[in-house]
Amino acid sequence: MLLGSLLLSIGACKPPQKKDEPVGEPREQVKPPEQIISLEESKSLFDLYTVNRAEIIKQYEIERHPDEEFKPARFTSYDYSTIKQYMAFIEQEAEGAGVEVSSLRFYFGNYPDKKTFEDGEKVVHPRQDAVFIVPTIDIDGQNYGFYIGEDGKAKLIKDAVGQKEMGSTQKKSQKAYASFAPSISEAPLLYKSQSLTLNRGHSGPPPNADY
Repeated sequence: MLLGSLLLSIGACKPPQKKDEPVGEPREQVKPPEQIISLEESKSLFDLYTVNRAEIIKQYEIERHPDEEFKPARFTSYDYSTIKQYMAFIEQEAEGAGVEVSSLRFYFGNYPDKKTFEDGEKVVHPRQDAVFIVPTIDIDGQNYGFYIGEDGKAKLIKDAVGQKEMGSTQKKSQKAYASFAPSISEAPLLYKSQSLTLNRGHSGPPPNADY
């Protein structure tokens, strides 16, 4: 009896065997966007840009600076972590302003032929083409690039630095914006305005491993 009791107590002290932990539900598969294109189509786009744009840009820059070699930029890249941070940032700022990002615009630009910008920042790629990203919001069925104003509200870029519209078109635009956001006088000045425009990516000629 004593031996049996001892064996039972030893058995009771053993840790329970671990059962196979249930496997989590598989992640739902994401369907490819309708805008995905084939490799053949992307190759065609790249080659057409080479003939119809890059060569013209190269010739133009050679005429401006005959003694300098110039290779037109063919891409701009950002670290994947930067893009994720950017998406999280603009969503955060839009939510704080009470609006929703409707789209992202990729604007084409050109770096100046000088060493620094007006704000003192270094021009890393003088004379090279560039892209910069602008988030937009929907106002009466139209998308407009925006930033966060000093009052914490969404403001339209075109009203700050865009070309001035004339006549009834300008009045209509101003009316649409007035119905969308309160004027600065209706909210206290909480902080300085915040740009949401992303630039300063890594640009250069085509990598050897791509097209």
